[in-house]
Amino acid sequence: MVSGRLHSSAFPIARRGLLRIGTGTATCAGMGVVAAAEDQSGQPLLPQADHCIVLFLNGGPSHLDMWDMKPEAPLEIRGEFSPISSSIPGVPVSEHLPLLARQLHRAALIRSMHHSVNNSHAAAVYAALTGHDRGEQGGGARPTDNPSPGSVVAKLRPAKNQTLPYISLPYKTKEGAGGPLQPGFLAGFMGPTFDPFWVLNNPDASDFHVDNLALPQSVNQQRMTDRSQLLAGLGRGLRSSEPSLTAIDDFQHRAFELLTGDAAQRAFNLNLENPEMRARYGRNIYGQSTLLARRLVEAGTRFVTLSWAPDANATWDTHGDNFNKLKRTLLPQFDAACSSLLQDLDERGLLQRTLVCVLGDFGRTPRINANAGRDHWNSCYTVMLAGAGIRPGTIFGASDRTGSVPVESPVSPGDVIATIYRLLGIRSTTQIYDSLGRPHEVVPQGRVLSEILG
Repeated sequence: MVSGRLHSSAFPIARRGLLRIGTGTATCAGMGVVAAAEDQSGQPLLPQADHCIVLFLNGGPSHLDMWDMKPEAPLEIRGEFSPISSSIPGVPVSEHLPLLARQLHRAALIRSMHHSVNNSHAAAVYAALTGHDRGEQGGGARPTDNPSPGSVVAKLRPAKNQTLPYISLPYKTKEGAGGPLQPGFLAGFMGPTFDPFWVLNNPDASDFHVDNLALPQSVNQQRMTDRSQLLAGLGRGLRSSEPSLTAIDDFQHRAFELLTGDAAQRAFNLNLENPEMRARYGRNIYGQSTLLARRLVEAGTRFVTLSWAPDANATWDTHGDNFNKLKRTLLPQFDAACSSLLQDLDERGLLQRTLVCVLGDFGRTPRINANAGRDHWNSCYTVMLAGAGIRPGTIFGASDRTGSVPVESPVSPGDVIATIYRLLGIRSTTQIYDSLGRPHEVVPQGRVLSEILG
C-alpha cells in the first residue's frame, strides 16, 4: 500500500506529392527539422511498451457517471445511475459499463486528475495530449505547438517494418463544428513529417478504404518501381552536395514500401477479422476504429490515437441531456470497444507490450445543471491506463465526497504524459530541437507516476 490509496489485485503520403519528393521542392516536406534527441543522463532507458493506443474521449467524459461515482451524495450530484461491482474488489463503476467492469482488474484508474488550464476544449485537449499548457482560451493547432507523443515516438522509436509509426483516426476533431483542428494531435515545431497518418473514412462502412495507401488503377507495381528508380537516380548527384537529402531518400523509400507492400494493406483490411469479433467491438465508427487500432499495433504501428468526436461539442460534451446520451449511446459504445480491446490484446499476448490510455480533456461538474447536463470541470476527473508496465488493479488518488477536487495524490496531465513516455522508453527530459535549433524537453512539468507502475 502506498500513498494515494493504491489497490493491487506517419508519414502523411499523397500519391501526387510522393512523386515530387527527391528534388529541391522536397525540402518543404519537413525532413531535417528535428535533430536527434538528446537524453541528458546519457543512459539508455529500456521501454516497457512497444505500442500505445490512446482512446481520447473528446469533449470531457463525466467521471461521476462512469468510474468515480458518489452514491451517497445528494441526487443533484450523484445523478441517475447506480454503481455495480467490478473485477477489482470494492471498486464499483457505472451500471452502464458492465463489460468494462469485468476487465477493470487489467487496468489502473487515476481518480485525482486535475489541471489549471481553463475550461475551454482546445486548451484542455492540448494539455491532456501533450502535457503542456498553452495558456489561452482556445484556438486551433499551430506550427509552434509542442508535439504529440505519437509524433515524438515516430521520431525516436520509428516502426521497424512496413507500417506507419503514428496514426490518428477516425476524425480530425474540430474545436466546435466548422472550427479549426484541435491542438495536441500534430507534430507542431517538429514539422509535418511527423504528423499522424490520418484515417478519416468510417471503418464500419462496407466500402471502407484508406486514402493514399494504395496504387491508383493506372499505376501498376512495375511502373511504381520504375518511378522509384528514376527518382533515386535524380537524387544521387544532389546527395553528395546536400547530405540532408539522405533523409529525404529514406522518406521516399518508406513511402514506396507502403504503396507497394502488403503489410499496411492487410492491417487496414477489417474484412480479415472474424465477424463475431467485429460485433464484439461494436458495429459503429468508434468500435471499429478501436478494433482497427488493435490491428495496427499488431502489425507494428507504434502509436494510435482515436479521437471520439468529429468536433468538441459532438459526443462527450454533455451540457444537456447527459444521462440519456450516456446510457443510450456513449457508454454502451465505449463499454463494448474498450472492454474488447483489453481482452483482445491480452488474449493475443499483446497487452504486456501495449499501453492503453483512456484520456479526456476534463471531467464534468458535480452539480447537474438546469438542462439535465453537466458542464466542463477541470478541477477533478478520472483517466484509465492499462497494459505495458502498469500495475493492474490499481486505484490511485481520490476525490472528495462530491467528486469536486482531489483529496489524495493530485495528478496533472503532464504527470500522465511523462508516465506514458517513460513506459515507451523516453525520458521526459529528452530534448527535441525545433527548426531554429532550440532545444525543448518533451514534457518538463511532468512527474512519472511510479506508484502505478508494476
